[in-house]
Order: sequence, then structure tokens, then C-alpha cells
Amino acid sequence: MADGQDRGRDHGGDLSGAMASFGGTADDWIDLSTGINRVPYPAPPASAAALCDLPGRAAIDRLSAAAQGAYGTDWPLLPLAGAQAAIQLLPVVAPEGAVRVLGPTYNEYAGAFEAVDRKVETVVAAEALAGAGLAVIVNPNNPDGRRLAPEALRAIAATVGVLVVDESFADPHPELSLLPGGCLENVLVLRSFGKFYGLAGLRLGFVLGPEALLGPLAGRAGPWAVSGPALEAGALALADAGWRADSRARLSAETARADALAEAAGWRPLGGTALFRLYETEDAAEAQARLARSWIWSRIFPYSAGWLRLGLPGSEAEWDRLEEAL
Repeated sequence: MADGQDRGRDHGGDLSGAMASFGGTADDWIDLSTGINRVPYPAPPASAAALCDLPGRAAIDRLSAAAQGAYGTDWPLLPLAGAQAAIQLLPVVAPEGAVRVLGPTYNEYAGAFEAVDRKVETVVAAEALAGAGLAVIVNPNNPDGRRLAPEALRAIAATVGVLVVDESFADPHPELSLLPGGCLENVLVLRSFGKFYGLAGLRLGFVLGPEALLGPLAGRAGPWAVSGPALEAGALALADAGWRADSRARLSAETARADALAEAAGWRPLGGTALFRLYETEDAAEAQARLARSWIWSRIFPYSAGWLRLGLPGSEAEWDRLEEAL
């Protein structure tokens, strides 16, 4: 199977279906169906060594130190080929008992556990996670931006076997992160690199937590879980505090701009993060098609007839096209 869509789990970021229905080439489209930053970190081309040599310990250590610095933490961490790779490995450390996911949220968690014949319960209240063998919270949540404070997460951790906190969209919202506090013995935190830094094709992410949980994940991931170019670009980007601060400020301002355009079009803002916004429309499929006729791709959801999620444009020309389409 080629990807999650082949298994019945829908995702943003694939323009092939949009082009089949509405025409154009990939260069014609503005893909706002994901939460990937469209103003990416200006990474230089990969060095010859990064492309040709097997990844070495020194490169992994440089990346790990840069990540801990960027996240303000001393938690042990394991670099992987994206946060998705960590999700696929989670059944390895899942205790017996219920697997509960605070939803609606990213659908790959359910898929990863169902693939190994573990039943997954989706709950709509954080209190309902109590007693789970393994519980999952995406914070801030995808797609509605629901947020739980670090102290609330620590309280939940005391009521479950293992708590997984997915902070894939937390880079613009550092106040939400668990990582600046002390490492908890039953908590794993997932971080995505590609979303905030706009370099999703590198496939880089991290899982942070106690060594007792990271060890089995590392063993299953194997000796070269991250490519040389990803190690090199990731270490450079994560060490760039100035770019990180500038991007946070820009994205924060642009969420208000996106919401104003949507409201002028008759959509009601429901929330989101600094990387994507969620809107209630009268008919999400029709709203998606309206944007698609201007070659702007958005995200709708099988469980809601009205919800439409929209990433943020990356240039003034893209903002102008979005305004015109709306």
C-alpha cells in the first residue's frame, strides 16, 4: 500500500486528486491542505558527506543537542523519520489495557494500533482517558486547535499507564509544551520538525521521554532511522533561534489575517493553531470546490459536513489569490 489514503485514512498534502478533478499542474496550485509552513527555513543544499556517507554518531549528537536547545529541555530524545515514524512504533511500548485517543484528531493513531489488532477508543473529554493503558493527546489539537495546559497534562499522566502527547504543532506555541519541565517516567512527547520549519520532505521528527520507553522504540527503529541530509539540515535549523522567533511572530499575526478573510466570506472561525485555521462553512465540500476552482487546495473531514481547514499562504501573491477566491 502506498500511503495512508490507500488504507482509508485521509490526509492533506496530496494534490493528485485535486488536479484530476480541477486541472492544472502542481506548480499552478497553492496547497493549503496541510499545516506545513509555506515560508520554509532556508536550508542550504545537502553536503556531499550528508548524501554519500552513512549517518554517524557525531551528526546524530549535533542534531539531538540542537533539538533539546530549541525545545528548552533536557529530556532524552530519539530522532526519527518524522513524527509519523514514532506513531507507527507506539504499539511496541503500549501496556495492556485500553488504548484511548482524545478526539477528533489525527487519524493515524487509531490506524497504528488497529494494524496490530489493538482496539482504539476515541473519547471527547480528557477525563475519559483515565484508566487507559495508553492514552494519546494531540496538543494543540489537529484540526480544532484544542489546548491543554502542561499542568493538566501532568495530572492526566498520573491516571494512565503511558501518556503520549503529540506536540507536532507546538513550535509556535511553546507555552503549551511539556518539555521544559522535568521528564515524566510514563510520558512520551512527539515533535515534528517538518511542519514548523516547512521542510516536510526531509522526514524528520523526535520522540522524547524516559530511556525505559525510548530504548524499545530505538531498537525497533534500527541504526539509521534518520537520513544524512535530515540530520544536517535539522541541526542547522533547530539552532537558529532568530529564525524561530521571527517565524512565530509572523505566523501569529497572519492567523488574524486568515480569520478576517474567512469571516468576510461567511465562514465562522472555530480555532486552529498558528500553522492552520479551522472554519465552519455551510457546506465544506462546496467551499473546498470553490477554492479548488482557483487552484487552492484545502482540507475537509469525513466526520463533519461543515468543517474546512486551511493552512496559511506563504507570500503576498498567495494571499491575494486566496482573497480573490473567497
